[in-house]
Amino acid sequence: MRVVIAGSSGLLGSHLVPALRHARHEVFRLVRGTAQAPDEREWDPSGGELDEHALDGADAVVNLCGAPLMGKRWTPERKRELDHSRTRSTAVLAEAVRARGIPTLINASGVSYYGDTGSRVVTESAEPGTGFLAELCRRWESAAEHAAPARVVRLRIGPVLSPSGGLLGPLKPLFSLMLGGRLGSGAQYVPWISLDDATAAIRFALENAELSGPVNLTGPEPVSNAEFTRALGEALGRPTPWVIPAFAVRAVLGELAQQLVLTGQRAVPGVLDEHGFAFQHRSVRAALGTAISA
Repeated sequence: MRVVIAGSSGLLGSHLVPALRHARHEVFRLVRGTAQAPDEREWDPSGGELDEHALDGADAVVNLCGAPLMGKRWTPERKRELDHSRTRSTAVLAEAVRARGIPTLINASGVSYYGDTGSRVVTESAEPGTGFLAELCRRWESAAEHAAPARVVRLRIGPVLSPSGGLLGPLKPLFSLMLGGRLGSGAQYVPWISLDDATAAIRFALENAELSGPVNLTGPEPVSNAEFTRALGEALGRPTPWVIPAFAVRAVLGELAQQLVLTGQRAVPGVLDEHGFAFQHRSVRAALGTAISA
């Protein structure tokens, strides 16, 4: 297939591009600013502009755009940026996919769609939750649906376990210095997925025409924050004695703490399992072992 990818420089995109090329797909990358390489095509999602030839001959578009959720406090201005970076880019691409008759749009979303689910297991059929992130995911997915009648796959992505970046980016240094510990009660679930499995699952969604709608990009066995903390400490050979109280997390992170750190989703990959996707890492310990040793 000829695949056009937006967000190709991010954690998932930078691994997806070589994976698709290895599978003999032809890949073009959408870039902001002036195209510098033969495989680059220009666009300006904020301005609603897309090079008229950017999607020529495309069989599928993959949109992985979105400003990082972590790293800055969620001021009103930052929340607008988080929303705009997702919904605006999606609206531009969905409209282009529809207008050009491109068969497939694979669009990122997040497991935060479900809100805080506590210990309740959720599959793709679960209702949306409440809160800023759940509402953001709903708007994000709604923008993608404007690509119809194209096949639209909405990837509800969980925290990605990668050798660098992703969930482990800020955690590895702390745990290596024996400063790791559970956050709050530790009962909130972490719907992790390994980088290898996330990349393979996106390719799986591209290549399986019968797959559409929401798809949880999560590992088969989500774990609590307390379980994740123990597993990461074991992978790094470090003790994890500390408990960081919820009030301290809120004091440092503000609203982000309650929306992203102290709550979670026990989300499982129902659609991927139903369609026969083969996970390379079925347990968090296997995924962490690979990420730490890479």
